[in-house]
Amino acid sequence: MEHGRIGTVMAREFRSPINILLYNPDNAVANDFMPHLWMFLLKSLTPQGHEVYLVDGNTQRLNEAELVKYIRDHRIGLVGIGSMTRMIRKAYQMADAVRSAGIPVVMGGPHVTELPDEALGRNGGPRHADSVVLGEADQIWPTVVADAQRGMLQETYASLDTEGRSVKPSLADYPVIPWERMDPGQFNLIRHFPKFVRWMLSHVGMTWQSFQIIPIETGRGCPYGCEFCSVTGFFGAAVRFRSIESVVNELLRLKSLEKQEKGKIAVFFIDDNLAINAKRTKSLLREIIARDAQVPWVGQISINLLRDEELVSLIAKSGGKWIFIGLESIDPENLKSMGKGFNKPEEYGEILRLLYQHGIYAITSFIFGMDGDTPGIARRTLDMICAWPPCLPVFGLLTPYPGTPLYNRMASSGRLIRPRHWMEFKPFTMSFSPLSISPEQAELEVREAWASSYSPAANAFAMKGLESGSLADRIIHFLSRLAFRGIYFPQMKRSDWVKILFQNRSSILSIIRQLLRMKRGSKMKNIHRFEDSSNLQKTGREDSPG
Repeated sequence: MEHGRIGTVMAREFRSPINILLYNPDNAVANDFMPHLWMFLLKSLTPQGHEVYLVDGNTQRLNEAELVKYIRDHRIGLVGIGSMTRMIRKAYQMADAVRSAGIPVVMGGPHVTELPDEALGRNGGPRHADSVVLGEADQIWPTVVADAQRGMLQETYASLDTEGRSVKPSLADYPVIPWERMDPGQFNLIRHFPKFVRWMLSHVGMTWQSFQIIPIETGRGCPYGCEFCSVTGFFGAAVRFRSIESVVNELLRLKSLEKQEKGKIAVFFIDDNLAINAKRTKSLLREIIARDAQVPWVGQISINLLRDEELVSLIAKSGGKWIFIGLESIDPENLKSMGKGFNKPEEYGEILRLLYQHGIYAITSFIFGMDGDTPGIARRTLDMICAWPPCLPVFGLLTPYPGTPLYNRMASSGRLIRPRHWMEFKPFTMSFSPLSISPEQAELEVREAWASSYSPAANAFAMKGLESGSLADRIIHFLSRLAFRGIYFPQMKRSDWVKILFQNRSSILSIIRQLLRMKRGSKMKNIHRFEDSSNLQKTGREDSPG
């Protein structure tokens, strides 16, 4: 194998190790709830001697001037920026500011892999990066760092075989990510909780000083190739796995870190389909259980793979709490047209009830704006959701990302209305014309779905459906519903949250009343224990001789 390096960019030469900043931009609309794995992975793969700093725009909202100041304060010699399509405009803006300050920028990720000429200014537009990495950067990153140190960055890097074909890195020798030295504390979610929320959590035993969601991957790739998805194009159709031992060891290290920090750590398995190889997944889950490596976790699994009750049982026993499921549509024809005909809408309810019976909750994802959608699709979808156990539904609009079969089909048919929609990022805005519904109507359908699913009445209905469960589950589900509402409706300001909490006062008071009943019940149990103990002592004195 050889590393493809095309063109040379002269930059400052560093004879000694350099300080590197890895920066993940926000999209200036909503905060992500966990860090992005690529930053921690590349830091672990950086040759020894170099200092690597991490800044995630979701936790440190920096403007261009503030980012440049950070770079100067830390004497940064190279900036790496990774971005998905929805954040690429912000990524370009920040890269432009960094390059204006004389610091070289290397960019990577799915978007620049598909459109490297855009990032390098070879399509007639401005140049945003000195260098781009095409595809996965695991094997090529040390070469990028060495070239930057010599002041000889190449324009394009790619892992290629001797015939110039792209090579996907093996995950068999996966690096150890030293989370204890990665400062995941910047993603401490508790600092965002209002005081009354901390009060509620503390009264059900959740007295953590920190709560973090850590991303872990057990494999890469997806064989399904759904028309709208960029995963297969970037990671490939062949699935590559880490060893089960390395995954379990990482979970054990996180459990140890959790104890040290007196906090709570949950894991998000970011595999695009965690159970794509059910036999291997079951082996992993059994090993997690056998080695007592359980932590609360979330994962993404296709609903067709969740028919397997043994798998569902192992998910629950290994710590699985939430499963993200791409249901996409309730229309079988829509699903077939998108290459996702293995989803069977008539099975949705039964499988979701199976998860619920095992104490697992679903995050159900739907896409509107497909060619088979007609006005009223939101109401029809909501009616189906109402018959299921409480879940967290999310709704989006079908978006043709560059490089996907969907984008190519829409471009060739002349149906794109915003061909470069990523350069004018507008969440929940159509970028093409569906066949059976107008773009404007599709946008209204999404709004109706979000407004109805996370209204105070819907939240109260969900809470009632969870009455048979534990109080802790009810509190977590309620807080999750408030947070998920923010995916669509802006609630970044304190005043937004005050309004939301007031609107949901009925559900909040219901939880508080249950908390107080629980406290009174606990107090009465203690009184009865004391009285029983006193009576026993008294009886013992009366029965004693003398």
